[in-house]
Amino acid sequence: MDYTQITDDQVDTMLATIGVASVDEFFAGVPADKRVAGLLNIPNGISEPELMTDLESLARKNAPCNDTDLVCFLGAGAYDHFSPTVVDYLAMQSEFLTAYTPYQAEASQGMLQAFYEFQTLICQLTGMQVANASLYEQATAATEGVLMATAVTKRSRVLVSGAVHPDSLQVLKTLTYEQPIEVVRIPADDGATDPEAIKKELNDATAAVLIQSPNFFGRIERVADITKMAHSVGALVIQSVDPISCGILKRPGDCDVDITVGEGQPLGIPLAYGGPYLGFFACREAYLRKMPGRIVGMTRDAEGKRGFCLALQTREQHIKRERATSNICTNQGLLAMRASVHMAALGKNGLRKVAELCLDKAHYASDQIGRLDGYDIKFTGPFFREFVVRTNRPVEKVLDHCRSQGILAGVALGRWFSSLNDCFMVAVTEKRSREQIDALVDALDSV
Repeated sequence: MDYTQITDDQVDTMLATIGVASVDEFFAGVPADKRVAGLLNIPNGISEPELMTDLESLARKNAPCNDTDLVCFLGAGAYDHFSPTVVDYLAMQSEFLTAYTPYQAEASQGMLQAFYEFQTLICQLTGMQVANASLYEQATAATEGVLMATAVTKRSRVLVSGAVHPDSLQVLKTLTYEQPIEVVRIPADDGATDPEAIKKELNDATAAVLIQSPNFFGRIERVADITKMAHSVGALVIQSVDPISCGILKRPGDCDVDITVGEGQPLGIPLAYGGPYLGFFACREAYLRKMPGRIVGMTRDAEGKRGFCLALQTREQHIKRERATSNICTNQGLLAMRASVHMAALGKNGLRKVAELCLDKAHYASDQIGRLDGYDIKFTGPFFREFVVRTNRPVEKVLDHCRSQGILAGVALGRWFSSLNDCFMVAVTEKRSREQIDALVDALDSV
């Protein structure tokens, strides 16, 4: 039926069937000042050539981070890393790119194996025992970790470091708003979590401690110490981790962490205007049946041949809603594929080399910027790839000036923290050359 050609008689028939006298009565539940009066103010359509011209004009406003248009020192959760050509070549194959809900074991052994390999690689990367087939992104993965911890411990109090990404904290508050979960924020005034502050807040009602290391400010947390304190009262520890840092720092599993989550964007996923990205989730095998999302398992058929299928499907699509561990009903399959190819292409030694380059170049940049008049490094202590710069000049003016010279110098922190209005954060990846770092330093010095 063409609903654009509904007649008045047909409208009257539908209203009579519903049991109302008029369209206004049908919408009586919507306040009158919220309803549109008359026709919508929609412009007339345009031809396809006109549309293409308009879209091309909009596209020309975008400047790519390709070292020719803009050199990128942005971070705060999304990073300009190098991705081997093989990632695009394999992940963009049509059988991966266009597959929709590719989980039927009899038809999709290749996709299921790819997800199984992703789970295996995440376990090796994080030092954890089991992983799922991915989640949406870091923020929802962290929230799912909290929900899982409350289910495991049967407790309702969660301590969250103030150095966790503020977007993750906001998503956590939103998704637990109508649940009996108390979220306690632990201050991180010097850019890192104070273990003693956590110790004071721990009690028998604490379900979990959520920390991030390297944290939002780039600082490396005392994960092992925090874990010991949390375990002493029966609480779990959830660590949000940068996957690249696992190439050089102690892995979450090495620090006795219970649940590990993180953002997979650095693993072969382009910046792409902020998404889509990839959340990863891993934990101890003891908590496997409480894990959210999809899990792919390996088995053998009657002939002894290896096969793959979804396992432990504790999702509301498959079991009773009240028994479901999560309402996460999908995973980022294509992006998990990219991450798998990226990790396999780099290998253990390659990932370590990338991490070492990030560490060395970030510290070189920090040393050079810290010597400039009008700038200093806000927080002292170990950091990985990112650091906070304080300036006595207007931050937006500094960043705009650098952009005019083809450099995205950093991310202003005032959008999240009013106490850091005079600060911005600089991230240095393996792609940045010494010449580019020196150009950043010169641009800052010339403001």
